[in-house]
Amino acid sequence: MSEAKSVESRPYHHGDLRRALVEAARRVLEAEGPSALSLRAVAREAGVSPAAPYHHFKDKAELLDAVAHEGWEMLQLAMIEAKARTDRSQHLTALGIAYVCFARDYPALYRVMYDAARDKEALPMDVEDANPENGNAYCMVRDTMIEHGADPSAETHLELATVAAWCGAHGLAEMAGFKQFQHLKDELGGERAFLDAVFRHMGLFPTQAHDC
Repeated sequence: MSEAKSVESRPYHHGDLRRALVEAARRVLEAEGPSALSLRAVAREAGVSPAAPYHHFKDKAELLDAVAHEGWEMLQLAMIEAKARTDRSQHLTALGIAYVCFARDYPALYRVMYDAARDKEALPMDVEDANPENGNAYCMVRDTMIEHGADPSAETHLELATVAAWCGAHGLAEMAGFKQFQHLKDELGGERAFLDAVFRHMGLFPTQAHDC
């Protein structure tokens, strides 16, 4: 009996096949990169038949969208936790640092999140829904600005401020690991202090560093 047939004949024990496949895709992604990701590789990682993923995903692109969606949920959770353990005056800084730390800890997933979003008409996670519980990290930044005095009726100004803050965090996530900045980290007392100082000099975030 072939290996594929043997796998297919075994009863499935994960309970939630779709989630098991997404989690398997994340493991493949972080271990081997996007080029190694395929429905067959994910099936092998999840311990199911090569045909099993097609019950939930028609192709690799649909699987990547599901992986990206989970990534946005993970980022949102990291930002919620960072905000919850921080003094109110430091909430925006905490969100920014949580974003940079997430990008550092999950580099391949982070890339897939943006690759999946690039051709969409709206930002990920239904950006018009301002409820943080719905996994909208972008709106969480906007709403935190409102909590700290931004005028919600000045919609264009608020949206531009949110974009500026998001782009600032995104840019720092791209560059924070550059060796050219090591002397600044050493001078300031470590990576956390460096991230905080950069955000402070952007003029977008309050001061004080927080744990990654």
